[in-house]
Amino acid sequence: MDAVRVALLREVLAGTEWLQATRRFAGALRGSVVSHGGGLLLVGTREYEPWHLAAHLVDEAAWSGTPELTPTLVRHDARPCDPTHLAVGLGRLEAARRGETLLVVAPEGPAAPLLERVSDARRAGATILALGPGPGELPSLAHETLAVPDGSELDLDTVQHLVSAAAGENALPTPRGRRRLRDRVARLAEHLTAPPPARW
Repeated sequence: MDAVRVALLREVLAGTEWLQATRRFAGALRGSVVSHGGGLLLVGTREYEPWHLAAHLVDEAAWSGTPELTPTLVRHDARPCDPTHLAVGLGRLEAARRGETLLVVAPEGPAAPLLERVSDARRAGATILALGPGPGELPSLAHETLAVPDGSELDLDTVQHLVSAAAGENALPTPRGRRRLRDRVARLAEHLTAPPPARW
């Protein structure tokens, strides 16, 4: 779904709770990865891998100048012979630590082994975000949840488009106070290289 279709979809959804909900969730996602300097892990269930969301987040990261939004897709059946970006297995969740963000996308409640790994990642200090069904164990593990229950006006794929587009919007506020040295140096360089104000 391109930017024009997302804009049309937002027009259709104006006045519904979906726009506010997807922007809130996207703001939590962006705020988590930007404030911690990256480390976004994206995982689905064995039956549903969020390839499409991963691709859209890569695009949004590039277009918005927010590289922290680029996810590492964690796969259930990853093999060492897969291309590097597809060879990250569930063991990566065991290595999740404070400062990393884990986004779990599940059309149905995940199986116990994945829930255990998500729980371990949370105990290790990772921020957990959940996109999927309303009730169940996953929302209780998540710091932020966007429920897309069966029978909703929108399906999970459409909601993922709205979330990824909103996550890449530059209008979202950037956290103050904990700027990286690179950001401060860039701002100083801009100030020093700016032309002097015109005097009349």
